[in-house]
Amino acid sequence: MWPNLGVKFEAGWMSVVRHGDRIDLAHVICAAGKRPEIKVCDSFRIETSEADALSRLGQSRGLKRYRCAALLGENDYRLAQLDAPAVPAEERVQALRWRLKDVVDFPVDDAAVAVADIPTEGGRQASVFAVVSPASVIGERMALFYEKKIPLEAIDIPEMAVRNVAVLFEEENRGLGFLALAQGYGLLTITFRGELYLSRRIEVDSEALAKADEERRRQMLERLALELQRTLDNFDRQYGFISVSRLLVASDYDCAGTVAGLIENLYLPVQAADLAAVADFSAIPELRTAERQAQSLLAIGAALRRGT
Repeated sequence: MWPNLGVKFEAGWMSVVRHGDRIDLAHVICAAGKRPEIKVCDSFRIETSEADALSRLGQSRGLKRYRCAALLGENDYRLAQLDAPAVPAEERVQALRWRLKDVVDFPVDDAAVAVADIPTEGGRQASVFAVVSPASVIGERMALFYEKKIPLEAIDIPEMAVRNVAVLFEEENRGLGFLALAQGYGLLTITFRGELYLSRRIEVDSEALAKADEERRRQMLERLALELQRTLDNFDRQYGFISVSRLLVASDYDCAGTVAGLIENLYLPVQAADLAAVADFSAIPELRTAERQAQSLLAIGAALRRGT
């Protein structure tokens, strides 16, 4: 936790998320009984280095006034789904380290490990998501923010950021599939009652769809739909007590076309995710487009984090 030093932070969270050659900022306030309010949503190109960009943003955007959250890059961590260890809560992380030794290609003895429960019903074996990242990665990120005097209070992963957005769209007692496509990544999550049950990286991203000609794009969407259908079928077998009601899509390239292509090949309803239905961003008119929402999805999701 960042030393407060008497500073009174603004309400909510400010996410500071690197995405390729830019840094995305999002400030979101979540008040009880109200829609989340997106107060800031901006992108800034990294001209020389991330350190230089953070230094400039720290000054120009007054970041030291906010509780800030960052996301790890795809290559900075591993996410594994494992059986929950039958040990006391205080011993879970250590028990999982032993299992993670066979999952990751870096030392886990001093790695950062976080655990998220996957709720279950009946007599099913309890499972957890284990996130593991090299100590050096976490240390370097913390040191970078500390050097620039930016209060980094949380480091999360993209899967949880997408989860945070997806749960806003959930229908009561129904599961929700959420497909996020942007330049450099594709990510499918399934949530239920506010919890993440499935996360899967998808090979197709929006950049590949944008570069393909019409016929190639159609083929890519057909294969994507097949991959999604197989995942949904497997999920249904694994979690029969969860009924997935629909698949929402966020894409920063031709979201409507992507939805139309998937509708033809999936059995469940497919719709474009529109943050206007679940959040207030009246002060940011550029967020009215589906593409801009998708570009900012990880930053918004990181700023929607739960708790303190």
